[in-house]
Amino acid sequence: MREILGRRRRLRFWRKGRPAPLLDAALTCATEWNWPVLPGVGLNAAGRRTEHGRGCACPDHECVVPGAHPFDPGLLAATTDERMVRWWWTQRPTAPVVLATGGRAPCAVSLPAVAGARALAALDRMEMRLGPVLATPTRWSLLVAPYSMERLGELLYAKDRVPSSLRFHGSGGYLVLPPSETGTGQVRWERAPLPGSAAPWLPDVEAVVDALVEASVSAPSGVTPPESGEGSRLAY
Repeated sequence: MREILGRRRRLRFWRKGRPAPLLDAALTCATEWNWPVLPGVGLNAAGRRTEHGRGCACPDHECVVPGAHPFDPGLLAATTDERMVRWWWTQRPTAPVVLATGGRAPCAVSLPAVAGARALAALDRMEMRLGPVLATPTRWSLLVAPYSMERLGELLYAKDRVPSSLRFHGSGGYLVLPPSETGTGQVRWERAPLPGSAAPWLPDVEAVVDALVEASVSAPSGVTPPESGEGSRLAY
C-alpha cells in the first residue's frame, strides 16, 4: 500500500509540468542523440523477490534479469519518434529506458562490475579515450561506435586471447539506460555523456577491445604479472 501511494504521489508531481525523469532520459536519447529506445518490462508492483533481486513484471517467475529487458513492446518496436516515446512513458512513467543496440545506435562491451572498475582505472592510466560508461551493481558497459557482427567476428578471431567474461552488445541486443531501476539495483552513468544536444562521441570497438586485452595481461609496478601463473590482474 505504501508503495502504491508513493507512486501516485510521484505521478501527481510529474503531471504538474515537470517531466518524469525516465521520460526525460528517453526523450534525450531519442530526439537529441537519435538512439532508438523503448520501455523495458520493469519490476512487479507486489515487490516479489527472487534470488536475483526484486521480481520482474514479466510472466517468468525465475527471470534472471528482472526488469531489465524488453517484453511488451518487443525490441523491434524501439524508435526515435518523439510522440511514441512520450506516449509510452506517459502510460508507464516508471518503465526502464531500453536502448536497442546496433544499426546506427551505439553498441557496447561489458564486463563484471568489479573488473569494470579496475579496467577503467587501467584504461585511464593508458590515456585511452572512452565514451559513456554505464554501471549497474553487476556489470559495467563501455559504449562504442556501431559495428557489424561480421566485423566483431573478424576482430575476435584475430586475437590470441580475449577475456572470457567480456560480453558484446551489438545488432539485435539492448542495454538498460540511466536512471532506470532494475531488480539488481539502479542503473547509472559511471562516465556520463557530456551535456549538449550532440550525440555522445563513441570510440571504435577494436580500440576498446585492444585496450582491455592489454590491460588484462599487463601488471602495474609491484603486481605479479600473469605469466607467473596467478592470472589476470583484472580478474576477468
